[in-house]
Amino acid sequence: MPASWNLEFFRNVVVSMIALILSIAVHEFGHALVADRLGDRLPRSQGRVTLNPLAHIDLLGTIALPLMGLLFGVGAIGWGRPVMIQPLAFTRKLRMKTGHLLVAIAGPLMNILFGIVISLVGLLLLRTGLVQNPLVLKAIFGVVFLNFILAFFNLLPFPPLDGGAVVAGLLSDRSKVVASLQSYGLYLAIAVMAIPFARRVYAVPAAVLYELWLKLLGIR
Repeated sequence: MPASWNLEFFRNVVVSMIALILSIAVHEFGHALVADRLGDRLPRSQGRVTLNPLAHIDLLGTIALPLMGLLFGVGAIGWGRPVMIQPLAFTRKLRMKTGHLLVAIAGPLMNILFGIVISLVGLLLLRTGLVQNPLVLKAIFGVVFLNFILAFFNLLPFPPLDGGAVVAGLLSDRSKVVASLQSYGLYLAIAVMAIPFARRVYAVPAAVLYELWLKLLGIR
């Protein structure tokens, strides 16, 4: 057992896993909710229009890989069980590609919204003195940063990430860019996760937004 595997380490792992599972559930709920609002009843029939984490957990992407990443110090970005949609079922007056774009971008936006809500809760606890333990406040604002990270990571413009669907919705189906992303998107996603320097592509914008938001709240 590595020397770093002490009681405090495992406590941090448990807190991180809970935060990640809740954040992924919020993300997938965003996809399901928007698809449902657009008239696609498939997510609702599959029980996905809910904030219950159990409905969105993928054993590999939500539990196993993030847990291994946390235990061995390589980071933990996971994914939930994909929300299945039927764009042809959209009843709103919009193009199928536009509907797919809206469903895709809903996940990252929900993470940003969740981060904002959690930060406001943290600010309230801080200002009222209900919580004075710096470790608790650090954990709360860690959840905020995690959600900003998840949002920007998923907005990277290549499939299977949500940003890939956004790009496809904005460009023509015949676009060479779309064709290239569909062919190499998975490899790009793996490279961004695996290469430490490449992680800055999404980590830096997330950190900038996080710092700007904390300054706006008067915490920085």
